[in-house]
Amino acid sequence: MLKRVAAALLLATALAPVAPVVAQSPAPAAAATMPTIPPKLIVAISVDQFSADLFSEYRQYYSGGLKRLTSEGAVFPRGYQSHAATETCPGHSTILTGSRPSRTGVIANNWFDLSTQREDKNVYCAEDETQPGSSSDKYEASPLHLKVPTLGGRMKIANPATRVVSVAGKDRAAIMMGGATADQVWWLGGAQGYVSYKGIATPPLVAKVNAAMAQRLAQPNPGFELPPQCVSKDFPVQAGDRTVGTGRFARAAGDYKSFRISPEQDAMTLAFAAAAIETMALGKQAQTDIISIGLSATDYVGHTYGTEGTESCIQVDRLDHELGAFFDRLDKDGIDYVVVLTADHGGHDLPERHRLNAMPMEQRVDMALTPKALNAAIADKAGLPGKKVLWGDGPSGDLYFDKGLTAAQRARVEAEALKLLRAHPQVQVVFTKAEIAATPSPSGPPESWSLIQEARASFYAERSGDLLLLLKPRVMSIPEQATMGAVATHGSPWDTDRRVPILFWRKGMQHFEQPLGVETVDILPSLAALIHLPVAKSEIDGRCLDLIAGDGDSCAGR
Repeated sequence: MLKRVAAALLLATALAPVAPVVAQSPAPAAAATMPTIPPKLIVAISVDQFSADLFSEYRQYYSGGLKRLTSEGAVFPRGYQSHAATETCPGHSTILTGSRPSRTGVIANNWFDLSTQREDKNVYCAEDETQPGSSSDKYEASPLHLKVPTLGGRMKIANPATRVVSVAGKDRAAIMMGGATADQVWWLGGAQGYVSYKGIATPPLVAKVNAAMAQRLAQPNPGFELPPQCVSKDFPVQAGDRTVGTGRFARAAGDYKSFRISPEQDAMTLAFAAAAIETMALGKQAQTDIISIGLSATDYVGHTYGTEGTESCIQVDRLDHELGAFFDRLDKDGIDYVVVLTADHGGHDLPERHRLNAMPMEQRVDMALTPKALNAAIADKAGLPGKKVLWGDGPSGDLYFDKGLTAAQRARVEAEALKLLRAHPQVQVVFTKAEIAATPSPSGPPESWSLIQEARASFYAERSGDLLLLLKPRVMSIPEQATMGAVATHGSPWDTDRRVPILFWRKGMQHFEQPLGVETVDILPSLAALIHLPVAKSEIDGRCLDLIAGDGDSCAGR
């Protein structure tokens, strides 16, 4: 069943099937070194919610693409999305810009702009909120909020012939990695398939991909076999009205929601990427091209089922095999390519399973910390009962004072909010905007940063809140509910959510592993050095990582 499903999803130019890889590529000779000539194609892959913990948990079982990267490439198992707001949009904004959210301007998936003219003050990170009739739910996708260029954008400035392509399961992943000047930006827009910005015509390649997806979606999927390493994960866990932990991704014909929350989604995105590379002849001309690929299924699986059940275990196993098939396809095309694989953030398993597995202190957030409850409590204490005094998107993160408050009212609201929040047993810390703004931008090993330094790395004055609420470790920011939607999440300043793998691979390079902490913002200068692209150190936050094992320095002179 596994081979049949994967074969149906892997596309050539004419969408011909390719079976998944089952054996690792041969190891390079011990004397191999990183080639000095620039690669012809950069392949940047982000696996949404692929935490360093998840990466290491299954590392011994990899036999496909992840095996190739970890046994033949440069491995940084302790990478960091070093900022506090460990969400999808800010995380993706760091990967190919070399800049933290404090510079990219992408501080969260959503923030509040109380000065915007539209009724909905909640702004989505990848929208243009100035469009008439738009809302944060019904928006026009746009790279407007990304304040810095991506690697692809810099490459196009240096050489306009460079082709920049970005495909992903989520619009915010494709947009934040592709940037404002990408040639092609596509994301999964629903059962109809992959879509792009408003007004962009669907080219023949995308029409073929969408037709193949429709054909696949019309067929049921009886589910995936349980790999041996997943057997110990196979027990039910109750979270509200949901039972998770034993799923196999069985899907009825036409069930797009189940397709999206399964390994099938990533297989489709990788198939699209492979077809785009071949159709556009990426990496086969004089210049270096770049394609970014956002694989979103691991995140959907993590939110829906948690990170430690059969569902997540199967997802990682299938990801490994699909990546192997994808790399094998590029090898057959004879492309000189370099790969970087990382994640936009980590993740945390649901408290109910943690409590079953030796962590009885795990808990869900108190409903009293949700924005609606906070607003009511603080308004009462500030002598403003029934008045809107506070805006927020969840029981952690940025909080904004209402613009209609007088100076005296605002002072009372801030005092009462700080008093209430700092006394709550689930709250680790509350920082004011002034406290964060006064903190220097962090430097040094990301594993040694304080919470306020992490907060500073996420801070962009025009968009950040008046207060920043951070919960204690092992407090899930989803409250107890009888009807549970997502059972687990991320977004905290703790290492479960900050730590991600960073893996580089190129044919002919010598494998090495560096266990010390590095940042995702180090990816851009490291890749720029390989293609001899100058990037001013003052324009980014990252540093170049030497990808040559032993003697030699791939960053020399950069």
